[in-house]
Amino acid sequence: MPLYPEIEPYDNGMLDVGDGNHIHWETCGNPDGKPAVVLHGGPGSGCTPYTRRLFDPAAYRIVQLDQRGSGRSTPHASRHDTDMSANTTAHLMADLELLRRQLGIERWLVWGVSWGSVLALRYAETHPGVVSELVLTGVATGSDAEVELLTRGLGRVFPDAFERFRSQVPAGERDGNLAAAYSRLLESPDPEVRQPAARAWTDWETATIPAPPRSVARYEDPVFRMGFARTVTHYWGNGHFLGEGGDDGVVLRDAHLLKGIPGTLVQGSLDFGNLLGIVWRLHHAWPDCELVTVGGAGHNGGAPGMARALVAATDRYARDDHKLR
Repeated sequence: MPLYPEIEPYDNGMLDVGDGNHIHWETCGNPDGKPAVVLHGGPGSGCTPYTRRLFDPAAYRIVQLDQRGSGRSTPHASRHDTDMSANTTAHLMADLELLRRQLGIERWLVWGVSWGSVLALRYAETHPGVVSELVLTGVATGSDAEVELLTRGLGRVFPDAFERFRSQVPAGERDGNLAAAYSRLLESPDPEVRQPAARAWTDWETATIPAPPRSVARYEDPVFRMGFARTVTHYWGNGHFLGEGGDDGVVLRDAHLLKGIPGTLVQGSLDFGNLLGIVWRLHHAWPDCELVTVGGAGHNGGAPGMARALVAATDRYARDDHKLR
């Protein structure tokens, strides 16, 4: 079994980050250990107990948080009156800095999955002095090309599911930005518009991204489903709030800023994001990282081979062995 035993937090709290938002955070493991912060996916998924088990609890001070609008943070994105304009990549990075200072941490390892890898990469590019290492899985960079692939390009692979997904959007918007179109539906004042849109979005996710039963089951929770769909489409429909970065996107364009930060990318060979080759390009643009490809795995950091590679990475960085092998 590659995972460490289940553990419970020894401390937690709600951090006032402004704009009426309070972020739920928790710390596990060794209070005197190497600091590591976990950035969950989505955007909007919330943190889970599983990721605690990817770190040696004797070696790490493990920090987890629910990003704005997700998990136990308030206000939740499922509430229609929650102001989504105060939920952007810049806000989330500012929240990380506020939490880091609140916990008295100088530098920390940043671990991210899927959207969390986008946030981790941009955070490291803009705050390199506080990031000791990066461990990323289900790697993405937040480019428009990735959103186009996941919302339209995969329609050729899953035509029946795509037809159902696309049919929920008004006819005049079906050839445009589908994430933005869904975001508009999810901002409707009418719950009879919002609720079917949230279901259609998560049905498309289920059809295109193979996931363990526990991940699929969360979509049956109407609160999670609405908050998740609303947050994902808010980010995807607005270029992840990263600004203009040309064809490659901002994160890949600025990968040179990661120089000197050791990193490990753990990627399933069957992750559909690989179709664009962005993970390999990121690896070559960032010479201080290693790329570990796990055969037969998809966009699922919890697959056995993925878990072994992730634990191996955190174990190695716990020993401060930064020489890539």
